[in-house]
Amino acid sequence: MTEPTDETTQEQRDALHPALEPPPVNHDDAAPSRLDKPVFWVSAAVAIGFVVWGALGTDSLSTSASSGLDFVVHNTGWLFSLVASGFVVFVIWLAASRYGNIPLGGDGEAPEFRTSSWVAMMFSAGMGIGLMFYGVTEPVSHLVTPPPGTGAAGNPAAVQHAMATTMFHWSLHPWAIYAVVGLAVAYGVFRKGRLLLISSAFAPLFGEKRANGTAGKVIDIFAIFATLFGSATSLGLGALQIGSGLEIVAGIGTVGNGLLIGIIVVLTIAFILSAVSGVAKGIQWLSNINMVLAVALALFVFVVGPTIFILNLLPTTIGSYVQDLAMMSARTDAAGGAGMKDWLASWTIFYWAWWVSWTPFVGMFIARISRGRTIRQFVTGVLLVPSVVSLVWFAIFGGAGIWQQQHGQDIGGQSTPEGSLFTMLGNLPWPTVTAIVVMVLVAIFFVSGADAASIVMGTLSEKGTLEPSKKTVIFWGAATGAVAAIMLLLGGEDALAGLQNVTIVAALPFLVIMIGLAAALVKDLSRDPQVVRRQYAVAAVEHAVVTGVSEHGDDFTLSVQESAPGEGVGELVPTEWSEDATAATGTDADVAKDIDENTERVGGSMRL
Repeated sequence: MTEPTDETTQEQRDALHPALEPPPVNHDDAAPSRLDKPVFWVSAAVAIGFVVWGALGTDSLSTSASSGLDFVVHNTGWLFSLVASGFVVFVIWLAASRYGNIPLGGDGEAPEFRTSSWVAMMFSAGMGIGLMFYGVTEPVSHLVTPPPGTGAAGNPAAVQHAMATTMFHWSLHPWAIYAVVGLAVAYGVFRKGRLLLISSAFAPLFGEKRANGTAGKVIDIFAIFATLFGSATSLGLGALQIGSGLEIVAGIGTVGNGLLIGIIVVLTIAFILSAVSGVAKGIQWLSNINMVLAVALALFVFVVGPTIFILNLLPTTIGSYVQDLAMMSARTDAAGGAGMKDWLASWTIFYWAWWVSWTPFVGMFIARISRGRTIRQFVTGVLLVPSVVSLVWFAIFGGAGIWQQQHGQDIGGQSTPEGSLFTMLGNLPWPTVTAIVVMVLVAIFFVSGADAASIVMGTLSEKGTLEPSKKTVIFWGAATGAVAAIMLLLGGEDALAGLQNVTIVAALPFLVIMIGLAAALVKDLSRDPQVVRRQYAVAAVEHAVVTGVSEHGDDFTLSVQESAPGEGVGELVPTEWSEDATAATGTDADVAKDIDENTERVGGSMRL
């Protein structure tokens, strides 16, 4: 078969018979960057405008963000809840269905990364910094102030509801959200030869021309918006937690906005340097280091903390999560008035919006590192492995915090959420050492996640190149830091509120895009060569068996031979491929040559 080139690859692939595996695509990492000026400049203008508005009119922007939050939670909270739960069902169905064996690449292609490195990079990029920030804070918060409808504080089931609610926010739902984008992008890039863009995955719905045109550019712009604000939220959380650690370790008193912004500047420089070093040198190296540090810290808390209580909490958490899953999935503004609305804005809807805002870059990043894995392997790894890690993490850190809270230590009464982890560790041996480890972990978790975000924003800005130019990556890294600083300032004394408000509002447009992305993925998979070959196989065997039994009873065998036009098995299989595909290459001979060279892989028309 003719070796594909950058100019003809997609045309040749589109012209092939749908039962044939497309030729491999050589995505050239070293290809010169091609700045997509409309996507970059529109996105850059909005980012710069947000920073300028926040710097010159902080109160005005804060008021607008609060109004937007009220609108989103009250009017579209139901949409976030339905879509988040729907994606869990969707990706599990994909893995269990006939599509599960379809590879994200060529048939028989080996995975690009070892499974251990794949899991480490996926987990660090996906939610590492959030686990550090909320590991103690969330379970203890739900214990002290139970979610609406779960009883008063101190009720006998408070621990179970606290852990179940925490797992609801951190296990299947967020990773199913990530998996939708990751699957759609990985399949399109490595199986169909498309560009590494969110918009390219819409080709089955819009057609290649529109997906690469104005509609596609709008989608990529919204993806950059979501990525920018989602990663800025994480940078803000990281700054808050490092600042809280410095209060304890350095004894510097209450950390003000000036020091927090200084922390943001240092972290921003660090992740820009990591990002321009590339995936293999930067992200993989940092992710592996951080996985070791995180495991060591967790083992330390498990051994010197309430070990038996933590072990007992594991099955309790699983059972409570399964039991309460339907109830937790159904929480909306209609279920409890103003109290429920405020709680959802602070917890569930914020989480769903945060995960959605992270989805463009986490999904694209997971897609980037998942080449060669099947859909079933992808879903199993992306959905189950991080969920199990989250279960163990929250059982250890949340369990230690809950145990101390129940035994007289006021973990939940800290003035700031980010101080809960340090307070819990302060009641264990070597508090200064563990506090330093936490700050290092938070810094590296953010760097490993944010450099992935800046690379993805660069990729979206440069027409899907796998290696965006350093100047573009640096711009988006700096923009992330600036937006994070503004978002912290918007919250005033409650800095976390400023981060949450903007994140929820920014995530709404991309949530709608993700629904279309799921529909496009299903349409793509329904026309995959493996699916089409299966249709041909079923039709051919059924046709042959009926004919054989009718004409020869039990005494017949099957063979393959060419049939006259219109008399073969192909007439029994509905496909969208036709002779019109020759327009992609220009001549019938070009298509015929590709088909002839691949005939042995599909077989001719079957007759007896």
